[in-house]
Amino acid sequence: MKRIIKATVMATVMTLLSTGCSDKASGDANSPAGPIEKQEYTPEVLNSFGRVSNPQISPDGKKVLFAVGQPNIKENRVNSDLWVIDIDGQNAKKITDTPRSEGNAVWIDGGNKIAFTYCDDKEGAVTQVWVMNADGSGRKQVSKMEKDVEGFLLSPDEKKMAIVSTVKYNTTAQDKYPELDKANARIIDDLMYRHWNEWTAEVPQPYVGNFDGKEVTDVKNVLEGTLFESPMRPWGGVEEFAWTPDSKQFIYACRKKVGKDYALSTNSDLYVYDTEKGETTQNLTEGMMGYDNMPIFSKSGKLAWLSMERDGYEADKNRIFMMDKLGGEKVDLTANWDYSVDAIAWSPDEKYIYFIGAFEGTMPIMRVDVATQKVDTIAAGNYDYDTMSFVDDSNMVVTRHSFMAPNEIFTLKLGEEPKQISNINTQLLASLDEITCEKMLIKATDGKDIHTWVLFPPNFDKNKQYPAIFFCEGGPQSPVSQAWSYRWNFRIMANHGYIVIMPNRRGLPGFGTEWNEQISGDYAGQCMKDYLSVTDYMAQQPYVDEKHIGCVGASFGGYSVYWLAGNHNKRYACFLSHAGIFDLRAQYLETEEMWFVNWDLGGAPWDKDNAVAQKSFAQADPKNFVQNWDTPIMVTTGENDFRICYTQTMQAFNAAKLLGIPAHMVLYPEECHWVVKPQNSIVWQNEFFEWLDKWLMPSEKANG
Repeated sequence: MKRIIKATVMATVMTLLSTGCSDKASGDANSPAGPIEKQEYTPEVLNSFGRVSNPQISPDGKKVLFAVGQPNIKENRVNSDLWVIDIDGQNAKKITDTPRSEGNAVWIDGGNKIAFTYCDDKEGAVTQVWVMNADGSGRKQVSKMEKDVEGFLLSPDEKKMAIVSTVKYNTTAQDKYPELDKANARIIDDLMYRHWNEWTAEVPQPYVGNFDGKEVTDVKNVLEGTLFESPMRPWGGVEEFAWTPDSKQFIYACRKKVGKDYALSTNSDLYVYDTEKGETTQNLTEGMMGYDNMPIFSKSGKLAWLSMERDGYEADKNRIFMMDKLGGEKVDLTANWDYSVDAIAWSPDEKYIYFIGAFEGTMPIMRVDVATQKVDTIAAGNYDYDTMSFVDDSNMVVTRHSFMAPNEIFTLKLGEEPKQISNINTQLLASLDEITCEKMLIKATDGKDIHTWVLFPPNFDKNKQYPAIFFCEGGPQSPVSQAWSYRWNFRIMANHGYIVIMPNRRGLPGFGTEWNEQISGDYAGQCMKDYLSVTDYMAQQPYVDEKHIGCVGASFGGYSVYWLAGNHNKRYACFLSHAGIFDLRAQYLETEEMWFVNWDLGGAPWDKDNAVAQKSFAQADPKNFVQNWDTPIMVTTGENDFRICYTQTMQAFNAAKLLGIPAHMVLYPEECHWVVKPQNSIVWQNEFFEWLDKWLMPSEKANG
């Protein structure tokens, strides 16, 4: 079914957004707009949701500052503006309306002002730190960094500021041959010359300076003279930093390695930088060999952080560690908790550390008692919590999302149900037909239960049959939880008329360490058996059209698609792989983080004495089974994907065409491992449904 951007669709979307985000007087995001006309859930609608993030509670606990990213399809970008809302959900106001995004916004000066990052429209301008009044007036640039400010963190007394900016890393042709002003070459002598979606021309480092509310001065690079990276690419930000309560010492996470050593290791540590001495004085996690990250202090100076145990294993159990004082005894608060943690926050009374982490198919808020190490669930349901911060001992502000809706802001009083206070997307969601979600437990070949989410189309009738989309998760160790995505958006799949099947197969977090680790060195083992078990079970359900099940996935999910294409025994009617691994031997030498392939595949293909590696390259390599391909396949990727090179996708497409199998390929020259630009996202969704409809939908819809 061919889809295009229609003026009527976009007009409806823009009307809903304008009524959903402002009223005539105050710009109240919660103002009702009267009856809402139902509309089709198109890719254009998907790319019109406001993206709510970064809620910040005012010092008096009465207001919440937050950001809303609004896609502009015509301009092909997302622009983020700032909002303020009363903590009871009243008086939401948009306080910035500028041509570029404001970021990293925080309250300062007792709530009288707001600090944020911004890049003005002057030619050659770079992103700097700015300050404005709490109502959005009186904007003033306060930093003067040579290169972009990627983030900042104020000290508790607000007299110092840590700033993230970059330093030059690799040599260019102009560096070596200045007389050749038109030469364009990268000169490389070591590994990690590119990372995920960028060539490693620069690396981020922390700078510390004085701040008087008007200007940042006396700025010094904490890692001066080194090429170490902090925060760590590609995910890291200012959450990898912390200030001691007395504002005299600055903690930063860093993997103090470069080149080949960096490519082979995940061993980061927490370092103490003394602002008075102007030097790093201590490694707090020396001898702890995995990732150490996300330091946070209590008001009395207790330090908590997240720590993985093993070097080279990015998906190791993330533990909560604590020390009563800098350099004190390290205590693992989650030694008896068999799950991984993603985010942490101290309770104001310091009795608990609250955390978010994958648990049985969702991302609930939990807490661990610092004294007893007992873990309790605070807020859970069919949704994922995203952020949390405290108003006082018993009240929090949180964000959450689900398959049904993107992020919104909630207040949470302990012991009560959360109350939604922002409604940026409420009215747009109300214009869409509702779908239903069910959790199923499906038996694996070893008798264990596979937690599986199933979404059903609008007006689902169990007496009818529906085509199905079988989703393979990436990661490989990332949860299938109640996620909202602007690419793999499961609600739009269900609204389109499909049953959507999403299993938490072996090798995913939230079901214990053993379940999570089973996939390492065994890509084609139990995890693939789990996929086939769930497929067979769902194919037997009377409401599933077993002859019209499509298999889709990205990254490791894309790898899974390729492997299943050679081993599915006609279970699936078509395949779709985004950024998937087709050739494991090529992947081993094309990717950048060598610790990843060493851990996951067991080692190098030339290591003939390594049984795990040899098993991976023999039994788990999709190209070894390409002679069995007999089913239509679509492949897609970004040409700036350096984690899984776009040549993997081209190999799969070429193989399919040479075998005479119907195949379709979409390449995005400017995208990376993800598809993020609004117009490319719309192309991706249109091509996605056009391909699946062709092979899975009745002919009258596919040709509609």
